[in-house]
Formats: sequence, C-alpha cells, structure tokens
Amino acid sequence: MRILIIEDEESLALRIKNVLESEKYTTEAVFDGEEGLEKALTEEYDLVVLDILLPRLNGLEILKEIRRQELKLPVLLLTVKDSVDDKVKGLDSGADDYLSKPFAIPELLARIRSLLRRESDVKSAAIRIADLLVNTSTHQVSKNNVPVNLTAKEYAILEFLIYNKNRVVSRLSIAEHVWGDNFDMFSMTNFVDVHIKNLRKKIERTEKDNIIQTIRGVGYIIRDEDENPE
Repeated sequence: MRILIIEDEESLALRIKNVLESEKYTTEAVFDGEEGLEKALTEEYDLVVLDILLPRLNGLEILKEIRRQELKLPVLLLTVKDSVDDKVKGLDSGADDYLSKPFAIPELLARIRSLLRRESDVKSAAIRIADLLVNTSTHQVSKNNVPVNLTAKEYAILEFLIYNKNRVVSRLSIAEHVWGDNFDMFSMTNFVDVHIKNLRKKIERTEKDNIIQTIRGVGYIIRDEDENPE
C-alpha cells in the first residue's frame, strides 16, 4: 500500500516514513503544502498522512481541494492543536481521522490500518482466503496453519491484492503501490510478473490452489471463494 506523508517537520516526516517502510508500506514524504497537493492530485496513493500547519498551503486547504476533486482517498490529519474547534474543522473539511501530536507510533499504525480496511472490502486484520490466512497487523502469513515466509515485496503485493479483493488490479497499479517512484516501467517491465510467480510458489502449493488469478492483458485478482467463476 502506498502512503503520502505531507509534514513540514522533516525529522518527524522521515521518522514516520521509516516506521511505515519497516511495516512494508511504500511511502513518500514531502515537506510543503503545494508539493503535497500536487502529488495527492496527480499520483496514486492509498492514504495521506497530512499535517495541518504547513508552509505555502495549509493542510485544511489541501484537504478541501482533495475532496473538491472527489478523490476517494483516506486522509489522516496530524496537528499540534488539540482544540475541539480544530478537530471539527478538520472533520468537516473531509478528514477521515484525526491524531494530535505528540502521538505514539503504535496508535498511528493502528489508525492507518483501520482507514485502509475501511476503504476496502476487508474489515478485519485477519483475512482468510481458502486455506491462506493473512494478518495485516502482524504481517504474518500462514497456509494450513503453517507459517509462510514472504519477502517484503511479496507481502506488499499480496496485501495490496487482498485489499482490492474481487477487483482486477493492473500490473502498473501493483508496481506503483509496491515500488512507488523507484519503479521504472521501461527497465523493470517483468518485475511484477516475477514477484507474482515467486509469491505463487509459496502460497499455491497444489494444482487446486488458485489464489492469485491472472486476467490476461489486464492484471491479477484475488477473489472470495464464492466469487470464483464456475
């Protein structure tokens, strides 16, 4: 999942970025409002962590423009302010959640996981697909109760497909959400397919397993069992 951090306190922004990347999220951090708004409107993200007090353009203005553009993008507001009025203004402007500084990192991660689940068909941290169990809180994966060891990129792909369960996801969309700006579509054209192949070897161990389905010419999909075509 790809997260944009818009926070002018660079040390805090980079700390959040490092923590999220250690949790296998693809992240990008920017330090002023104008650049943050441009990225939010022109690039594809799953969530924005947005400070209110920003140079050049404040967080509430960014939030209002995101909602004016009708982007279905979860926004978690960060601010040093803790008054009821500030919370109301943020929520009325379209924020999905609100976290006052200073905050504990575990709470930040819990809020992010909750918002990501809210925007998908996935409503629980423990997700079962056939005999595969994925815990998005601990990032543990098991098959028939046997742990499956995935690389960071393999897990990120699996989680992204699960959050988009029953929807076809293109290779480009997977690449953008897993590799972010580090993905070069010209030199890394087969990266997604190679990682999908390796992921399948670990979670699809019999001929009957068909967890990740290929939609030729389009991309990949994970379906609920009752959504699988006959």
